[in-house]
Amino acid sequence: MHAMVMAQAVPGDGALVRAAAAGDRAAFGELYERYARMVHAILLARVPPSVAEDLVQDVFLSALRQLRGLRDSEGFRGWLGAIARNKAMDHHRAARKQAPLEDAPVQHAPANPDAFLILERIRSLPEAYRETLIMRLVEGMTGPEIAERTGLAPESVRVNLCRGMKMLRDWLESK
Repeated sequence: MHAMVMAQAVPGDGALVRAAAAGDRAAFGELYERYARMVHAILLARVPPSVAEDLVQDVFLSALRQLRGLRDSEGFRGWLGAIARNKAMDHHRAARKQAPLEDAPVQHAPANPDAFLILERIRSLPEAYRETLIMRLVEGMTGPEIAERTGLAPESVRVNLCRGMKMLRDWLESK
């Protein structure tokens, strides 16, 4: 019974979004705490790890600037996910425009080439699988936590993780 009282005392996204839109920085900080790992996973599914770190900040800055225009405060998590996906696409567009191939910086060998190889393989999976796998394997989020943060049904998260892991295992066994 005590746990239920505690759960009710935590403000929902809608209340936090409305407070943050009214200028409450602590409320926006709480939204950041709730969703930074989800945003990082979405970005990591699309851009190199070094870029994902910087883009997390860009996503939240963009969200803060646009927060007053959000019509449905309860739709914050989906809206934030869309901003993250758009920032990743913007990064790829800008990268193509910036440097011709011969001028591109030399890529140094990653500290753990196997981890980066597996991450690249995960990034080649269908979107539903890659995002949930990265949230689980890289960000360490549990299935229920992924469902809560993304708005997916818990069963959908389980299915995505199961199918994604099978695809990853099949690939690893073929190596």
